Amino acid sequence: MSENYFFSKNIRDLSPEERLKVIGEVFESNSELLSSLRGDGALPLTVADGMIENVIGRFELPLGVATNFQVNGKDYLIPMAVEEPSVVAAASYMAKLARFNGGFEAHSDRPIMRAQIQVMDVQDLKSAKERILKHKNELIHAANEKDKTLVSLGGGCEDIEVHLFEDTPSGPMLIVHLLVNVLDAMGANTVNTMAEYIAPQVEKISQGHVRLRILSNLADKRLVTASVKIASRQFDTADYKGEEVVKGILEAASFAVVDPYRAATHNKGIMNGIDPVVIATGNDWRAIEAGAHAFAAISGHYSPLTQWSSSDECVLVGKITLPMAVGLVGGATKTHPAAKAAIALLGVKSSAELGQVIAAVGLAQNLAALRALATEGIQRGHMTLHARNIALQAGASSNEIDLVVQRMIESQNVTIDSASKILKGIK
Repeated sequence: MSENYFFSKNIRDLSPEERLKVIGEVFESNSELLSSLRGDGALPLTVADGMIENVIGRFELPLGVATNFQVNGKDYLIPMAVEEPSVVAAASYMAKLARFNGGFEAHSDRPIMRAQIQVMDVQDLKSAKERILKHKNELIHAANEKDKTLVSLGGGCEDIEVHLFEDTPSGPMLIVHLLVNVLDAMGANTVNTMAEYIAPQVEKISQGHVRLRILSNLADKRLVTASVKIASRQFDTADYKGEEVVKGILEAASFAVVDPYRAATHNKGIMNGIDPVVIATGNDWRAIEAGAHAFAAISGHYSPLTQWSSSDECVLVGKITLPMAVGLVGGATKTHPAAKAAIALLGVKSSAELGQVIAAVGLAQNLAALRALATEGIQRGHMTLHARNIALQAGASSNEIDLVVQRMIESQNVTIDSASKILKGIK
């Protein structure tokens, strides 16, 4: 994909069909992939019926594409399934600014997931812990017997931890953690199966009773970090000096550091960027949300997932770190045609690469929100896009939407009543 593409094409000004055509030209995509991205029968009812229970239909979200992203020197178009206005545009604009400074840099931990085995009714916790650790290699070997294919590919259970909770509402607990390299999978099924398989051995060794055998979504050994640098002059506008914008961004970020009420909204804005990519690629967005918010509170104080600072050279520096348990194999990533097409559009080759791109999108989305808050406020750009939804609700046709939106914005009255009156005047 040529770099000139990102600067010579503004797909925001094209129709949906024209955008899809441009994407097809860039990626030399086949018609089946483009059809899946368009949503033409992307999820057959028969496939949906096999994915979950009691299926009665399908629920659709708009699928957009964020442009301008460059991560570790590679260009990406980002599929985003989201209903909220301004998300795709905001991420794309911040990615465009980032490109002038080399885009985003990102790196990942190894794909290590945890399974937890809860053991109750243990008479001597410390002695039981010692016995389990003494038999650690035996337990690791047993776990790996359950997934020889994963082991043959270089993954598998690598270590075992034992955690003791002497005082809980239900009494003392011994918790065994299996640490498993799941390679390019999200890993839930793998670690759950291993935990259930070795549970009888754990029970025998500990002389207790096993209860829960389940993964943890706090994937703190599977972190991804993305960073970006943007010169303050790139934030210059007719109304604001770049240095002033950067100062406002840093003040907004500091607010999130000290106040969990602000941090919750700050992190929600990050997930505005992350969740749509996770959904589009068929990954488990609930798991990513749970892991992100748990990680934000891991210190005992709920904190922002991003850190912002400025260098002596008047450069804004941002970084995000969070768990990223996404996969390219298994689940909806392999069964949902649109998810497979979205992954093909991204062109990622590993779960680590996918996680790095997703983290970069979250960082871009956070920067877009902080910039808006530090300047004209969050509502100005958001309401412009929200006005399109209002126009649609009022019954505007595709040929009428832009005019209705323009007049509502000019009158600063973005309501159904206003849209309806404008439509009457047009007709």
